[in-house]
Amino acid sequence: MGTDGKETAIDELARIWGIEDAYTDNWGNTRRTPQKTKRSLLDAMGVLGRRNRGGRKDPENLRSAGKGNGDGYKDPRVINLNDPPERLLFLLPQKCPSQASLSVSLQINYETGEKKGWTYGADEVVSTDRSRSSRREWEVPFPEIEQIGYHTVDLDVEGPGIRDHQQFSLVVCPGKAYLPPSLQGPGRTGGISLSLYGVRSSRNWGIGDFTDLKRIVDWAVQDLGVNLIGLNPLHAGFNRRPFNTSPYLPISKLYRNFIYLDVEDLEDYKVSKAAQALVGQKDFQTRLASLRAAERVEYEAVAAVKFQVLQVVFQDFLNRHRRSAGKTTSRWKQFQSYLEREGDLLDRFALFCALDRVMHEMDPTVWIWRDWPESYQHPDGDGVRHFRETHGEDLLFYKYIQWQLDEQLSAVQAYAVRRGMSLGLYHDLALAIDRFGADAWAYPDYFHPKLRVGAPPDAFAQYGQDWGFAPPNMEKIGEEGYAFFIQEIRKNCRHGGALRIDHVMRLFHLFCIPEEASPGEGAYLSQPHEDLVNLLCLESVRNQVVIIGEDLGTVPEYIRERLNAADILSYRLLYFEKDDRQNFIDPENYPSLALVTMSTHDLPTLAGFWSCEDIQLREQLGMFENREAVARASEERMSDKQRLLQLARAHQMRGLDHVEAHLCEDLSGAIHNALVGLLATTPCKLFVLSQEDLFKERQQQNMPGTTNEYPNWSLKMKYSVEELRTDRQAVDYARMYRAWMERTERGR
Repeated sequence: MGTDGKETAIDELARIWGIEDAYTDNWGNTRRTPQKTKRSLLDAMGVLGRRNRGGRKDPENLRSAGKGNGDGYKDPRVINLNDPPERLLFLLPQKCPSQASLSVSLQINYETGEKKGWTYGADEVVSTDRSRSSRREWEVPFPEIEQIGYHTVDLDVEGPGIRDHQQFSLVVCPGKAYLPPSLQGPGRTGGISLSLYGVRSSRNWGIGDFTDLKRIVDWAVQDLGVNLIGLNPLHAGFNRRPFNTSPYLPISKLYRNFIYLDVEDLEDYKVSKAAQALVGQKDFQTRLASLRAAERVEYEAVAAVKFQVLQVVFQDFLNRHRRSAGKTTSRWKQFQSYLEREGDLLDRFALFCALDRVMHEMDPTVWIWRDWPESYQHPDGDGVRHFRETHGEDLLFYKYIQWQLDEQLSAVQAYAVRRGMSLGLYHDLALAIDRFGADAWAYPDYFHPKLRVGAPPDAFAQYGQDWGFAPPNMEKIGEEGYAFFIQEIRKNCRHGGALRIDHVMRLFHLFCIPEEASPGEGAYLSQPHEDLVNLLCLESVRNQVVIIGEDLGTVPEYIRERLNAADILSYRLLYFEKDDRQNFIDPENYPSLALVTMSTHDLPTLAGFWSCEDIQLREQLGMFENREAVARASEERMSDKQRLLQLARAHQMRGLDHVEAHLCEDLSGAIHNALVGLLATTPCKLFVLSQEDLFKERQQQNMPGTTNEYPNWSLKMKYSVEELRTDRQAVDYARMYRAWMERTERGR
């Protein structure tokens, strides 16, 4: 085969495996995917020249197998109840001629236990004349489905010389995500967001916990009059600085970080004299006081003291409940019910956590699972099997911790609803996982280890971005019924009224970079977005959770159109909402089906934006090419500030008659009030203000591109939980925000 033939084959394979041929960059230019990039991606995915985990050997077999999205006979078949397919496709052996007269019996077994059947005669059973390897494709009219959910289908075919039985899964989705009555029609509401790790109080152990969160619910309801509280991702993490504290790079997105537990509020702590005695010791109380007083969150130290006490609590729990006069107690049975419900997912997570601790205790230089002995590097390895047999109580301990997290978080959401919040907690589902974490170890087939996710070059990063984690192997996940994706969504919907999907473009495509390549040498890898969006809608409706898709960056219009059609809220920031002339758009021109806010954890706070704190910090960190770049950034910021003032004056915001950007270096009360008001008056369904922007905090939670150069993910709140209602300035901020909630009819 000549060069042209090879290129044609590579192009065809790239198409089959979802490598996009081109994309439009930040400046509107079309960027074609080079042959070299296609080949590198295919090689990294295990497509070229060798057998991969899926058992495929060579390009020709792959091509003839018809791999790709849209196969109407795959398992499971995910459909939209509001827009079902016209035909149901199935395959029969080639020996069945296309002219054969066949009859088909179809039975849907609804997950509720109900059954419904259809029978199709020879005139309705039609061959499409398309072949798939050794099988031929046939079709019948698609049945009228009545219930959303996870169902199974039995299909029986009879005809001359053939009797065939097939069974497959059918997932019927509602077509649109959940919107509560309060957000339907013209309904709007508002909320406050915060990083739970940074919450200060007189009683916590140096990091915000679920009891603090209940007190914040009280403040949010009574003083702000809002209906939701946004949180950072609560995913499990290593809790090690500076590389392993980001809530957006967790070890698992299926389970939570124990640092948020209020240990003293645990039912088992309250009856554990040993745990209470430990906590009551003078040295222990001195440690807690030091952690509370620390300027930054001391992750390792907080995790250590909580872990120490939890071990004592757990041992007392075992002694008290596992055997009581020869019988287990009701509390033990509750624990067992939780374990049964969580099953293998929790088992693998606990296995990883126990192994991670034991391996590090045996050799303090071992920090990642890739440095473990080979027989421990896979969840089915011989070493892991032996470890499970000899460390059963260690596994049970980590499972117990997750049970307690589930109970306490459930109690907070229930409390928020009882206090009258229509949504309650607003959770955040991260995009990434730590490649040395639990999910990467427990489910190696679900990721492409030789690829990295990032972003193409844009105005923010001229050389592109390499985020350093592996993309999901959605083909493998899809082959197993999307169970892993479904569980990820379901577990993060749990105990909340809203869920933010970080980088929602993940449902459509991900920018992937081959091994040893730069971000500029990457390309977009498409995802089975129709299936994923439909499944997201199904879990949203079943859990009654509003979905917000974080759609920042270079987002193709078709993505926003598809999300809008599914009632998935867009995510809009004041800083980015400009027209073609770089003027900030009028509030009334914001979309209705959206969440609007000032900023994010990766961008300057409102006060930092106004004072140019972020520009000064980036200059100190050497993040500008030269002084001219600093000057340009400063000039652009001054222009943005002046345009915001003009917009606020055009909407009759008070106190700005003689205010000019160059005369106002700091964020004054009048400007603060005006900009909050601009966003509150938008038609967006949700307006969420971060506590940093409410309290005019200058420092942002994360400075992208830094590790130990900046205190990422460790900044504490300006006011403690107690000060929220006693500090005069804090009370004034709350009154300002509540006034806008009431004036715009977003309040409770």
